[in-house]
Amino acid sequence: MSDQAKPLWKPHAAGVLLGLGLLFTFLLTGHGLGGSGFTTAVAATSAHVVAPAVTAANAYLGPMVEEGNNPLDAWITWQVLGVAIGALVGAISARRFKWSVDGPTRLSKGGRLTMALVGGIVAGFGARMSLGCTSGLGLSGAATLATAGFVFLGGFFVAGGVIGMATRRIWQ
Repeated sequence: MSDQAKPLWKPHAAGVLLGLGLLFTFLLTGHGLGGSGFTTAVAATSAHVVAPAVTAANAYLGPMVEEGNNPLDAWITWQVLGVAIGALVGAISARRFKWSVDGPTRLSKGGRLTMALVGGIVAGFGARMSLGCTSGLGLSGAATLATAGFVFLGGFFVAGGVIGMATRRIWQ
């Protein structure tokens, strides 16, 4: 067995397989792809463990835990776990798994991790404000021809372009 990493997939083939995966997800589960709802379920479950009365009284998290409901007992939990396990198996089988900190080399490792954390927080906030992440609202929404899906994708690409231009100097 070679230690050489396998070549990356062709982008069009990967796109077709992503589309087929989205189609089969709709057919098998009745839901599209998405992941940001899982972090909300984790937040609701964690908050309920730490402060059950406050969580139950919260207008956003309360309905998730009312009547003894477990927010993690949902299809999205299994989807996120499946994606994580599948990604790990794929990376290992392609001999591409390694621990590393990517990003602009002009920044220290701590700076890159801070930039990633801030970006993740902003993206997570945006996902909750728009009621979906890039996969849930963008891919699944657009696949069902929902106007919100197309508006989100347009805004996502515009915001990416603006942030890319604003931070381009640290990437050179």
